[in-house]
Amino acid sequence: MTDLAIYPLSEEHRMLRDAARDFAINEITPIAAAFDESGEFPHETIRKMGAMGFMGIEVPEEYGGAGMDALAYVLALEEISKADASHGVIMSVNNSLYCHGILKFGTEAQKKKFVTPVASGKAIGAYSLTEPMSGSDAGTMKSRAVRQGDFYVLNGRKSWVTSGPVADYLVVFMMTDPEKKHKGISAFLVEGNTPGLKRGKKEPKLGIRASATSELIFDDCRIPAENLLGAEGEGFKIAMTVLDAGRIGIAAQALGIAEAAYEAARGYAAQREAFGQPIGAFQGTGFKIADMKTRIEAARLLTYNAALKKERSKTTGERFTQEAAMAKLFASETAMYVTHAAVQIHGGMGYSKELPVERYFRDAKITEIYEGTSEIQRLVISRAELGLK
Repeated sequence: MTDLAIYPLSEEHRMLRDAARDFAINEITPIAAAFDESGEFPHETIRKMGAMGFMGIEVPEEYGGAGMDALAYVLALEEISKADASHGVIMSVNNSLYCHGILKFGTEAQKKKFVTPVASGKAIGAYSLTEPMSGSDAGTMKSRAVRQGDFYVLNGRKSWVTSGPVADYLVVFMMTDPEKKHKGISAFLVEGNTPGLKRGKKEPKLGIRASATSELIFDDCRIPAENLLGAEGEGFKIAMTVLDAGRIGIAAQALGIAEAAYEAARGYAAQREAFGQPIGAFQGTGFKIADMKTRIEAARLLTYNAALKKERSKTTGERFTQEAAMAKLFASETAMYVTHAAVQIHGGMGYSKELPVERYFRDAKITEIYEGTSEIQRLVISRAELGLK
């Protein structure tokens, strides 16, 4: 990793980054391949990450978090994702998609009840917006929440819920006024053991296999009305605000994946010989190394910049939507470029499960899809530049 003069890190930042790196090397790297192969959820290491403060880095200490800033979050997430993207996305969802929204829009009682156990690593949080026929266009969702006295009754089917099979608490988005489309969406906090909530099939994925993903089925699931997050009809605003934060997390995850693949490729290119010299001496390989390094450092600049803009927004209230979209777009496409090149540099060994390079390649792809596809990021950026709503 290159330390950037433009972003001088404080001693606290360096200590957190180094702690995350040591933990990743000693606790995650030795088990990553086995968990990728089995698809099991890494409960033990996630609990340890919670004990170290990694599951609620920006959460105030009074709610079980580490009380640090957005740059600290990115630094730690890079290191965890460099060892294993599955651990990285579990950490990302807990920190950004789950805790961030409740801290920003929740009541004091909601923060204490729903944030504290997740930020401290004693419980797992999840975020559920997508449905089988509703992805980028959230206004078409079919799930319904109906107020009945002091309760809301939730019905519908959600899909692609990261940590869905194991989540103890969830932020769930449902229609309360379908005629208003996206302006009729509301957000709810749901305990994982609530009657009427069922876990659907666990998805068999290409990558991030140790990160459990599933459907959620709501069948007359009754929750207290006090579990409404924000006001009725604010769900879409909450979802988009949370996704801005989440996209910075995915950018950091993609950056970590790219770094791991790059370091593997650089080492192999320096050691592997062909025709009497290291293969890195051939321009076909050497130029790949140059492009990989350059793209990674550009992705780092965009990601750190987005994190700093997010941190500043806590004081100014300004949006960081465009910065988050640019970071997520470029970092995810960098991860795909770098992992593809790393496999190619390794040749046949890059295609073998004996080395982690093929896992990096499989893990990288999802970063271009979840929390807004690359196409959606380009739409967000272009509309902002053109002044379109």
